[in-house]
Amino acid sequence: MASTRVIGLDIGTTCVRAAELEFRSGARTGTPTLVRYGQVPLPLGAVRDGEVVQPETVASALRQLWVAAKFDSKEVVLGVGNQRVMVRELDLPWMPLPQLRASLPYQVHELLPMSTDDALLDYYPTSEFDGPQGRTVQGMLVAAQRDTVNANVLAVEGAGLRASMVDLNAFALLRAVARGDLADRVVALVDIGASVTNVVISARGVPRLVRTLPAGGQNVTAAVASALGIAAAEAEVIKRTIGVGYAVEAEHEAAAEAVANVTRTLIESVRNTFVYYAGNNPGALIEAVVLTGGGSHLPGLGQYLSSASRLPVTLGDPLAGLKIGKTVARESLTGLESLVALPVGLAYGVAA
Repeated sequence: MASTRVIGLDIGTTCVRAAELEFRSGARTGTPTLVRYGQVPLPLGAVRDGEVVQPETVASALRQLWVAAKFDSKEVVLGVGNQRVMVRELDLPWMPLPQLRASLPYQVHELLPMSTDDALLDYYPTSEFDGPQGRTVQGMLVAAQRDTVNANVLAVEGAGLRASMVDLNAFALLRAVARGDLADRVVALVDIGASVTNVVISARGVPRLVRTLPAGGQNVTAAVASALGIAAAEAEVIKRTIGVGYAVEAEHEAAAEAVANVTRTLIESVRNTFVYYAGNNPGALIEAVVLTGGGSHLPGLGQYLSSASRLPVTLGDPLAGLKIGKTVARESLTGLESLVALPVGLAYGVAA
């Protein structure tokens, strides 16, 4: 039986990561196979707040990644997601989806903080109902500033690759993690990257709230480096040694305070997102929180979030629903499963 392969590409603040999934034709509900995965680090400053600012540096890292991981195809599904990408719930009069998407510039121009000429628009339908004005589509409007997407696409093209599709990181996170038992529950997915945190509330596999927060693990590292007057690499080691919420020796008190201050602000923003959702969705309470992303590995962070939200918190494992191909060394990903969520979810977007 023929198969389809799709590569999802995540351009993060500290790394570029790509995952190639193989789907058997005619079996989209079956279990795909992870046939290749790779990542290459990026120097500080090449990507800032989820947007490429040094295209050639990122393109060079992508070329290294393609050689190291031996990806066959140069076509990728590219993820985007930062403060310049707006996602909001929106009800629209029903029409076939291609027509609905084509009509977006005329229907949403008064809702945007930017000109529709400067925006890339998309719509993610979640349900339908008969409203006062007739048949109505309920869903999520996605509006991204054109230049923030173009910057990432140019880096991809500079590496000799082609973005066949640009997708929202938040939706990729949902596809990668809200599977199995989580697909039947109301869960909060929290992906903590280096400088951007994506929060997605999923109700039985359907996104109900998406929020992007401008903070992540790198902000914690920077605070420690500033407090101690040390380099970022050394601050990263100290941060992961002391964690958050643990008793520390006197020599680490300044670092612990720096970690606590930044982490407290991030956790409060995440908790406020949960409160906002609960206030607008009575009777559909969040049942659990699933963490992914490099920032989620800070010792004590899960317990801190659980205490603040009064919800059980676990680490997500996007590999749990995948077969692992012979070309992937599974042991090399042990403990790093949550880092694979975005590229895996991006690949799911085309073929799943």
